[in-house]
Amino acid sequence: MARLDPLALAGAKAKGKRPFFLDSADDERLLNILLVVVQELAVTRERMDTIERLLAQRGVLTAADIEGFAPSKAEADARGAWTQEYIARVFRILQQDKEALVTDDDSAEEVADELAKV
Repeated sequence: MARLDPLALAGAKAKGKRPFFLDSADDERLLNILLVVVQELAVTRERMDTIERLLAQRGVLTAADIEGFAPSKAEADARGAWTQEYIARVFRILQQDKEALVTDDDSAEEVADELAKV
């Protein structure tokens, strides 16, 4: 079975033109980045709350145990890899915009918009 590349998947792009709702494309990009971070944080906080409550209920760990944890080299490396994948997801919109500038792969919508301006 082929191994998936999370960094490549983070940059996956939907077909068609990206819809914009704000006056500035830069504002739209910033909003999209912020929303990705907000979504990731909300999910993480919910999961962490669940884990911490279950561990405390079962007498496995205390808050002090969690605060005092120091990861091993392998654990720190795994966290670093996850962080890189996360950052790639957060800034995916900027990567896709940069790639769009480099390629000549205009969507049908973009071509139609350009022709309508002529």
